[in-house]
Amino acid sequence: MGWIALLVFFALALGALWRFGSMPAAGLQTCAAALLMGCIGYAWQGSPDLPSAPAVALETPHTQHPEQIMRKAMMGAFGGSAQILDVADVLIRDHDTADAVGLLQNTVKQYPQNADLWVGFGNALVAHNGSMISPAARFAFDRAAELSPAHPAPPFFKGLALAQSGQIDDAQVIWKSLLARTPADAPWRKDLIAKLTMVSAPQGQ
Repeated sequence: MGWIALLVFFALALGALWRFGSMPAAGLQTCAAALLMGCIGYAWQGSPDLPSAPAVALETPHTQHPEQIMRKAMMGAFGGSAQILDVADVLIRDHDTADAVGLLQNTVKQYPQNADLWVGFGNALVAHNGSMISPAARFAFDRAAELSPAHPAPPFFKGLALAQSGQIDDAQVIWKSLLARTPADAPWRKDLIAKLTMVSAPQGQ
């Protein structure tokens, strides 16, 4: 089928040049030779007999996890810190937790007064430890809270790490304290209440 289409296009192009181009015979022969050379090149490099390849869907971007949405709501989605945390999120999602820890460890050394980076460092340590809080992760969350006592992210993510580690009572205490000082119009209040309700439910529900 590909060869037939090629010959039809060749004939149409040559006919159009002869009919509408008002070219002399010598020029028409030159154009025919050029078209013929194009056909030869296609026959040499192309594969007109092969069926067309099926369309391949473009890869969709990664879906943001609820924790990533909460992190952006509490810390912001723009700026240098947000970009570093985005990279760390991608590494964690791709199971490169060691690289995420290394990235944030180096970053907090450069910017030791940045509470957001300390929270991200704590999250990376938790992910690298199989979603279990470690002394190093606890230190990172506490350091973030010291740097920014009114910041909602350090207690929220420390509570999340504690809940994931099975320390439900400690997570409840931290989240209840955070909820008590969370404004009614805070964008993360609804999700905080949902998580607090979930860990407060009787076991098995």
